[in-house]
Parts: sequence; structure tokens; C-alpha cells
Amino acid sequence: METTPGQTYAEETYDVVVVGGGPSGATAAHDLARAGRSVVMLDRAGRIKPCGGAIPPRLIRDFDIPDHLLVAKATSARMISPNDKQVDMPIEGGFVGMVDRDVFDEWLRERAVEAGAERRTGLYERIDHDADGVARVCYRPAGAKDALALQSVRARTVIGADGARSQVARQTLKGADKVPCVFAYHEIIRSPKGEANGFDANRCDVFYQGQLSPDFYAWIFPHGDTASIGVGSAKKGFSLRGAIKSLRASTALKDCETIRTEGAPIPLKPLSRWDNGRDVVVAGDAAGVVAPASGEGIYYAMIGGRLAAEAVDERLRTGKVAALKTARKKFMKANGQVFWVLGMMQHFWYRSDKRREGFVKMCADPDVQRLTWQAYMNKELVRADPAAHAKIFLKDMGHLLGLSPT
Repeated sequence: METTPGQTYAEETYDVVVVGGGPSGATAAHDLARAGRSVVMLDRAGRIKPCGGAIPPRLIRDFDIPDHLLVAKATSARMISPNDKQVDMPIEGGFVGMVDRDVFDEWLRERAVEAGAERRTGLYERIDHDADGVARVCYRPAGAKDALALQSVRARTVIGADGARSQVARQTLKGADKVPCVFAYHEIIRSPKGEANGFDANRCDVFYQGQLSPDFYAWIFPHGDTASIGVGSAKKGFSLRGAIKSLRASTALKDCETIRTEGAPIPLKPLSRWDNGRDVVVAGDAAGVVAPASGEGIYYAMIGGRLAAEAVDERLRTGKVAALKTARKKFMKANGQVFWVLGMMQHFWYRSDKRREGFVKMCADPDVQRLTWQAYMNKELVRADPAAHAKIFLKDMGHLLGLSPT
């Protein structure tokens, strides 16, 4: 654009800056751009989160995920107990989609750009406020090392979707630095040809064994030509790499080519507040919304991003800062009970190998399998079968009290 001597232009103020371009941030940016808002999506380049990559049918349906992004379709899960008891849980008439996070996340970012979001690559630093009260998001552009290279963008609102241990959340929300986390580590390997010691390209294997994780679980998830072998634990000093080495050796996957390795913290408790009462709201891992017991985060990240976008849109439309609170309120209304149940499961069943043994045995019950898959696939608790719930409750209590043989 040509300028005349002495001519100046007012700096553009965007409706929203979304910090983070993972599933949560990319979803929020996409939804707001489609709604006609001016959006900047600020993302770090090259970071891939360790993740099994499982997405349920409801996510595929609600967020219009194309079939070509699914690198595998798991039609069953296998639970393996400390004593190597194996329980298969087939999915009747359905499947769980498996995605590669590097490809999946980038597709979501590109969709946001196609909807009208402006993409910038850089490392978030802080939020300042100009004299007129408008937020200024400061960031270090990709490749910049000099502190003087900081750039900034003005925004009426900010969505912090910058992952676990979010800097946006820590700087703007009280208590955000105290969220409990599980640390996850996985290795992406080249899938073996055919079957290797039980490897099944259509099955997710979950290992509830204290030697692999003293307080969580390990997994082998198929990804078509590749597979994710991972583990999580909150216990300091526990060797996640050592656990994966043992798991690969015991499942004849030791010699499979390792393509890449990744590690990151995963939050296990939603923050008590997601907004600063002014112009910031957080979503996804930054809000602590990863499901206890399962560690599932993609669906909850994306629905959290969507609800954050709705809250920001209302805030901009009405001028009422209270609108930002609706993101957490709506999320917890829809998912709070599920999180509570899963939290109780993790507290009781993951505490010892004896309890893990009982948990895997209980998974063999047809009612448990049916209700589990219905809840997972649809992302809600199943209430239509009180007899089955009562039966499961009695079995549950029997195992916990030591009244059921293991």
C-alpha cells in the first residue's frame, strides 16, 4: 500500500486473538471467523502433542471431520490386567476413529484460515493493555531470538488455548499454576506387517499394569502404517521411557522402526474459573479439560474451543463481560458428571494391581461393555437402563470390598 509523506494509519484492532492452534484453538478460531469476527490465531510451529489419537463418532459428526483424516478405524479394545488377563471389548456396529495429530491439527488450522482467520506463527509472551483498555498480545515471531523482536497485536478479547501449563492461564487466572497433571510419553513406530504377538491393526490395547504405570495406564493404538505406544504417570521419578521399552519388548515391537518420540503434561482437573472477568477466557488443556481415568482430550478440547468461541462472540455482541463465564458453565453442565464418575474410577481402580485386576475382570461383563461404549461414543452417561447400572454398581462394590474373586 502506498503512503504519502507524514501519513499514518490506525493500528487494526481484532475482535479476538486465539493463542494456540491445537484442536481447541483451531476450533475456536474457525467458529469465530465463520461468525464474521476478525481473528488472529497465534500458534507455535512444530509441536506435536503425545496422544493416542482416538476420536469418537460424536466428534466426527459434530465437527464435520472428513473420512480421509482417519488413518485407522478401531473396532474393538483389549484390556490387559497385571496378571496378563486379556478382555476384549468389541464395538458392535461402530468404530473409533484414529488420527495422526500432526496431520489432524494442521487440517484444523487450515480450515480456520479458510474460514477467514489470520494465522501467525510465534511464541506467546504476555498480555498488556493499552491506554484505551484494549488488550495487546505480545509474542516472539518464529525464529526471532532478540528480545527487541517482540511483536504485538491488539484484540478486544483473547482465548487462551495454549495447552497444559498455559501461560495465558497462569498470567490471568488465579490457581492456574496448581492444576494436577499426568505426564504422557509415547513413541510413534512403524506398524509391524501382519500380526506380531497379538498386534491388531483394528484394536486399541490398554495395559493396566503397575509395572508400566503405577497410577495410570499404557497403550498401543493402531494408526494404519504406524502405531502409538504410550504411557502416562503422575509419579515423580517413574521412568516413562523405561516403561515403553519394557512394553515394546514384551509385545514383540522392540525392533519396529521408531519414527518420533513426544512427551508433555496432561491436566486432569478443570480449572475452577476459565475467564478473568474482563477479556480473557481459556479452553482445552489450558482449562484442564482432559477426562480423568481415560486421559481423553481431543473431543473435550474441541467442544471447549467451541464454547469459548460462543462466549467471546456473546461478549463482543453484548458488551457484557459475564458472557465469558458461560463457556465453563455450559461445559460442566454437559460433561461435569462424566468427569466426576471418571475421576472416581481413577481414584479407586488405579491405586493397586489388585484393584486393576478386578477392574479388568469387570470389563468382561456385557453390560459394562455396552454402557461403556454407548457413553464413550456419544459422550454422555447412559441413563436408560437402571437394571444394568444397578448390576454394575453391585459388582463394583463387591470388587472394592474384596467380596468378589479376582
